[in-house]
Amino acid sequence: MSDVSASAGPRADTRPPTIASSGLRSTAVLALGTFAVGTDAFVVAGFLPAMSASLGVSAATAGQSVTVFALSYAVLAPVVSTLAARVPRRLLLVTALLVLAAANLGSALAPTLPVLLATRVLAAAGAAGYTPNAGAVSAALVRPEQRGRALAVVIGGLTVATALGVPLGTLLNQITDWRTVLAAVALLCLLVAAGVRLVMPALPGAPRTPFRQRLAVLRRPAVLGVLPLTTLGMASCYTIYAYSIPALQAAGSPVGWAGLMLFLYGAGAVAGNLYAGYAIDRWGPVPLLTGAYVLMAVVLAAGGALALAGSRLPLVVAAIAFGWGASSWSQTPAQQHRLIAAAPGEAPLVVSLNSSGIYLGIALGTAVGGAAYATGFPAMYATGAAGAVIALLFLVLTARRTATGKA
Repeated sequence: MSDVSASAGPRADTRPPTIASSGLRSTAVLALGTFAVGTDAFVVAGFLPAMSASLGVSAATAGQSVTVFALSYAVLAPVVSTLAARVPRRLLLVTALLVLAAANLGSALAPTLPVLLATRVLAAAGAAGYTPNAGAVSAALVRPEQRGRALAVVIGGLTVATALGVPLGTLLNQITDWRTVLAAVALLCLLVAAGVRLVMPALPGAPRTPFRQRLAVLRRPAVLGVLPLTTLGMASCYTIYAYSIPALQAAGSPVGWAGLMLFLYGAGAVAGNLYAGYAIDRWGPVPLLTGAYVLMAVVLAAGGALALAGSRLPLVVAAIAFGWGASSWSQTPAQQHRLIAAAPGEAPLVVSLNSSGIYLGIALGTAVGGAAYATGFPAMYATGAAGAVIALLFLVLTARRTATGKA
């Protein structure tokens, strides 16, 4: 059997029956790992006041732990993918989860902010070794016509954690402390590592390839036409994410509905991700992305219009929250599908680059949203909607040139 990257590629299904039959079961286990990664990355935001008090720093300073994790992940994802290219996939995934478990335990025990930040970098290294390879492996374990659903299942774990991370952290903050939660994440990583070792079939790593040759994938038009869209799309939907509660209230959400609105955003994210898996396998990723960016532009523009008019239409805001979540998290499976089709021999590398693009988009969108915050929520919504339109135009201009099969 060829390596995992190649098996993620073109049409012929040459996998042994044992691997093909275990594919969907293994993707469910892999999804638990991406849920652990996402929880680790985002649940801390709900604990920032308590964390700052525990470490003796301001909440803004404690928030650097989230920024350090995101930026470290963005930098380390392609590096880890390249350095670990020859490591058998199951061993790589288990090792990454063990590193993530150790890092979270270190974060839970961190006595000072510098120690916490160091453990967040280590956690990012573990996450960078796990998430992109989990996506590439999931595509390799199923038939080509099931690839979209497999990617959606694995990304679904990250989607659920990302969508519910902040409200979950806020809820848990009333029950327990941040150190206990991070210790629980460490335990979850250990359990998933055991599950991956037991359930996932053995898959070899990639053959030895010079570093320069591996990076040559970045010169392919089909890859260069896809990666920037990941950053554009995530930046657009994350323009208001960090300020989601006051932004939704400005659009007309009642103050007491904050939890409900965040739940609807999360429900939309999960629904959008699951629908994306079905739609990609049936129609291809480009039609799915087109609909996602149109929906994103419409709901963000509607939020800005309501905020500008000072309207109080809570049911409309609820629909906006759901549509915002759905359009945001239907992007990732489609983008991964396009990249794997464009470079099947370098699937782990291009998926890791896509992960870097996601976190760069999150950082960019949050920064742009912060800059727009000073001019008011209508401007913030308008900025996000404009970003969605730009992403749509970029997709239209590049889709035909970058198409490979259905990519």
